[in-house]
Amino acid sequence: MRVFVTGATGFIGSAIVPELINAGHQVIGLARSDSSAEKLIAAGAEVLRGDLEDLDSLRKGAAAADGVIHAGFIHDFFRFAEVCEIDRVAIETIADVLVGSDKPLIVTSGTAFSHDGEIATEDIIQDLSQSRTPRRSEQAADAAAAKGVRSSIVRLSPSVHGEGDHHGFVPILVNTAREKGVSAYIGEGLNRWNAVHRLDAALLFRLALENAVARTRFHAVGDEEITIKTIAEIIGKHLNLPVVSLTPEEAGEHFGWFSMMASIDCPASSKITQESLNWHPTHPGLVADLEKGIYFNS
Repeated sequence: MRVFVTGATGFIGSAIVPELINAGHQVIGLARSDSSAEKLIAAGAEVLRGDLEDLDSLRKGAAAADGVIHAGFIHDFFRFAEVCEIDRVAIETIADVLVGSDKPLIVTSGTAFSHDGEIATEDIIQDLSQSRTPRRSEQAADAAAAKGVRSSIVRLSPSVHGEGDHHGFVPILVNTAREKGVSAYIGEGLNRWNAVHRLDAALLFRLALENAVARTRFHAVGDEEITIKTIAEIIGKHLNLPVVSLTPEEAGEHFGWFSMMASIDCPASSKITQESLNWHPTHPGLVADLEKGIYFNS
């Protein structure tokens, strides 16, 4: 299968590309820079120059492929609403090309806002009236399915971890601790994240592509729940910093825009995903990766 991959040189996309190639697929990777193009060529992929705002490049990639994995996202949280709209339009643009083709489209979303405070499962549909995020990836995927596109959704954990994770949510916690001189959590710190290793996530994207059924949702979840206090304590230990509890008011000043993610309670299950795709995480969990010290070397 020729697979068009957006975000092909990102932290997750750069694991998806070799996963696909090693399984016998051909990859067309979207690249907005020379360095990204060079990485794709080195990985054995074909290069399509463009980006998520270059809609013609998205149309070209989708038309040239037998399936699409949309793993790209602009990680600029200071204009989050704007980049969420860019993501929605990108999905809509790709989907319009795939209408009537039976080609699979895999759209990336997240588990974080699926079911606040309770274990999120794959069959839960996000309630827009209660959502705290402007991201509309899932709604765009469902709209594509309504047009006859074989679109599925992979929900990623808040922490997709592993070697090379420099810009994810765990590095934000580490860098904030370094900057502030304390490793912090909010209140009792019992709110939970779920997590997945990037290589396990890459395998799930491939399996989702190969087994795509319209309107299906899959959870890239290895660790169902890890308390933020646990993460903060490991960070404090490795950086030799005190670990402190903050009030919600103090958290706003300490974490800034990230205080919402630091406070969210989002455990999630991948039981349905594991059973339906025979996908089983085999790589280290988040605590093991933290304890190995890979987030504290720089």
